[in-house]
Amino acid sequence: MSLRPIRIVLLGAPGSGKGTLTTRLLKNVSQLNSLSTGDILRREMQQNSEIGITAKNYIKSGQLLPDHLMAQLLNNELSKLGWLSNESSWLLDGFPRTIGQALELDKNLDPFNCNVNSVVELDVPPEVILERIENRWVHIPSGRVYNLQYNPPKVPGKDDITGEPLSKRDDDKPEIFKLRLDSYFKELEPLKEYYSKKNILRTVSGETSDIVFPKLLDLVQQEFKK
Repeated sequence: MSLRPIRIVLLGAPGSGKGTLTTRLLKNVSQLNSLSTGDILRREMQQNSEIGITAKNYIKSGQLLPDHLMAQLLNNELSKLGWLSNESSWLLDGFPRTIGQALELDKNLDPFNCNVNSVVELDVPPEVILERIENRWVHIPSGRVYNLQYNPPKVPGKDDITGEPLSKRDDDKPEIFKLRLDSYFKELEPLKEYYSKKNILRTVSGETSDIVFPKLLDLVQQEFKK
């Protein structure tokens, strides 16, 4: 199916399945590219860059990074990838999370006439998310993610490819994750109101990716068909 340029923001709490849904969407919408601020941050933290060290300090205390810092990180990445064009199609996973970030994003995209043209909220019950996180383990060097319930490693506690130990991300530890979840929902309502006024906010609901994904794909195909 031929679609108009898609510039979509995927809103969803940590653990709501944004990464899984993004991967499936990319396989079904060939023109779409994706960018995850979480992946960028983890890369910077692994490299111990200046921004990566700053990010570690915020995350360990259960805080979000300042809006201007996140906006700068994202804008640099969009520019580097050549996605600042009104003909580009991309999906942002994990950004913006606050009104301040949304305003910074709009300000950065305005000069290139490539503003966000759809915002989709993933509505997943918090209790489902918490259960997912309890069962999530990661191979830190590669970023491969396992879930003990529906995607377990072949050997318990070991990465399938390298055999190296799996770990809990610092931001997946229960006490820190609860802070992240609380922060997300605190910021969500004003952010939804902001995009609702622009008439680009949509919501898809469900407890699993298999339920949510068909709704998400249909929404994208219907809204952006030529």
